Amino acid sequence: MSPVSLRRALIALALLAAPAHAQQLDKVSFGTNWVAEAEHGGFYQAVADGTYAKYGLDVTIVPGGPQKNNRMLLLARKLDFFMSANSLQGFDAVAQDIPVIAVAAIFQKDPQVLLAHPGEGVEKFEDLKKVTLLVSAEGLQTYFQWMRAEYGFSQDKVKPYTFNAQPFLVDKQSAMQGYVTSEPYAVEKTGRFKPKIFLLADYGFDSYSTLIETRREIVEKKPGLVQRFVDASIVGWYNYLYGDNKAANDLIKTQNPEMTDELLAYSVDKMREFGIVDSGDALTMGIGAMNDARMTSFFGKMVKAGVTKPTVDFRQAYALQFVNKGVGLNLRPKP
Repeated sequence: MSPVSLRRALIALALLAAPAHAQQLDKVSFGTNWVAEAEHGGFYQAVADGTYAKYGLDVTIVPGGPQKNNRMLLLARKLDFFMSANSLQGFDAVAQDIPVIAVAAIFQKDPQVLLAHPGEGVEKFEDLKKVTLLVSAEGLQTYFQWMRAEYGFSQDKVKPYTFNAQPFLVDKQSAMQGYVTSEPYAVEKTGRFKPKIFLLADYGFDSYSTLIETRREIVEKKPGLVQRFVDASIVGWYNYLYGDNKAANDLIKTQNPEMTDELLAYSVDKMREFGIVDSGDALTMGIGAMNDARMTSFFGKMVKAGVTKPTVDFRQAYALQFVNKGVGLNLRPKP
């Protein structure tokens, strides 16, 4: 047999031996809402360890950032899926007749926190009323309105948060917004103390977070593709939280060179400690779980706070057909 014929024969044998899905992976693009970080880890894990490929998908993750609007790219059909920040964005989409829908909620708890100085009389959530609150413009329009309606907080005690921790560090009678997975770490490194952490989700702010969102037309025309992406992402999150996540973290650092191993480890630890991903309904229904009662509860709170109009048909913001199936439960370490 000539060298050319031998080479052709070997190629033919390799193709026959290859799994069918390796020859026909569906290309999928997924946009996050910020630069690559541990809070996106499960998606990177599913790329890095081949989980998406096992589900017949060739997934490209498109990072977000301060100058990027991946949700607009989803609407422009440049992306297939998008990582939405919270349930409220879905309600707004319905109100504005934007044709997107949430198909899974990766975070059972919104990671939004308020940080306070230790030893300054702020021991419980209500004690935050006594100090100056550093809140961003977006926070003032959303979660702070819930704090005002549910707990009686006053806007008079609020000052602008400019995503700079220095005003908080120098004023012991202040509290600062942040994410449980990142800002406490920054305070510990810069301020040399561990701040008091108040996770809003633990006090009734029951929004889902890090939702997988797609266009309605994709759900209608390609439900199988949506199911595979949701299932593979869920498996990726179990493996990222409980398995070997080095390859995923390396990929995150490649896309975000400013990320460090120390912050990645801290963020994963806090996601586990506070049950950000794997708690509540996820414990029995699997990561990504959603239900009508939870959505109804949060919608009611947003209406009471004046954030959302009561006429919004919020049930159009999400679909339950792709979650609550127990996918990946076997990957959680046994007690």
